[in-house]
This record gives sequence, structure tokens and C-alpha cells, in this order.
Amino acid sequence: MKRKISLLPLCLLLFVLAISACTSLDCPLNNTVRVHFVLAGEVETLSDTLTVSVTRADGTDTIVYNKGVNLTNFSIPLSYTQETDRLKLLFKAEDGRVWNDIITITKTNEPHFEAVDCHPAYFHQLTAVSSTNNYIDNIVINHPQVDYDVTQEHIYLYLRAHD
Repeated sequence: MKRKISLLPLCLLLFVLAISACTSLDCPLNNTVRVHFVLAGEVETLSDTLTVSVTRADGTDTIVYNKGVNLTNFSIPLSYTQETDRLKLLFKAEDGRVWNDIITITKTNEPHFEAVDCHPAYFHQLTAVSSTNNYIDNIVINHPQVDYDVTQEHIYLYLRAHD
């Protein structure tokens, strides 16, 4: 007695393999876009605690960097649609002293598409930066193009020495 072998499951398997073999997504693995701050000047390592929050489009605040200590640099995501971002920096010393500063970043937002199947990213061109001067002494744009390149030092942050 001979068994009939059905070709339908085999054909379906070959069809699925052929379709999946033709799909090639070139979405970047490192697709985070962040502005990179580097401490410069006399204070190149922050011994006090730093917390950074941002104001959302709806007016609420959210913490994007929490309680960093012994920092030489840090990175913060920027908004996709706002032309101006406001970062609230809270510096807290071990003895309980607290300083607040606000950094205002003005930028353009450029949508960036790798492929139709990939999520869009937004690159930014920094056009201006300013800050209050309670703990921050000065702030300077070093590299205005913010994209996937994590090696760039976008903004130099000069801090006041606090004893």
C-alpha cells in the first residue's frame, strides 16, 4: 500500500522561506538621537549629584537623567517637534545645598528615514543655547549636528567651582 505524499505543506514551507529571504531591513541598530554634554573648564568632573528634567509639550515635567554623580559628560534626548527645549538641571551637594539652572536649546528638527519599514528618527541642528547662571558658568555649542553619531561632543558645559 502506497501513501500519497501531499505537496501542499512542502510548497507552503518553500513559499514562506522564499518570501522571508527576500525581506532585507536595513534599520540602524543604534537609532537613538541624543545631545551630548561634556563638562569643560576648571570643573571637568561633577562631584555633586545631577538630575535633569525636561518640560514636555503639554507643560508637564519628566526626569530624563536621574542622580548622576562623578560625571564628566551626559546625554539627553531632544523633542521631535518643539523648536525649543528647556532642560531643568538640579545640582545637589553632599551637604544638602541645591542649585537649579535652566538650559534652553533652540534647534531645527529634521525627519530622517532609513527605509519604509523602519521607524523614523529626528535629527537636529542646534542653532542656539543659553542657560541661567546659578551653577553653570557658561554653555557653548561645539558640534551643532545631532544625529546617530554618539562620539560627538555637542555642547560644552562650564560649571562654577563650589566648595
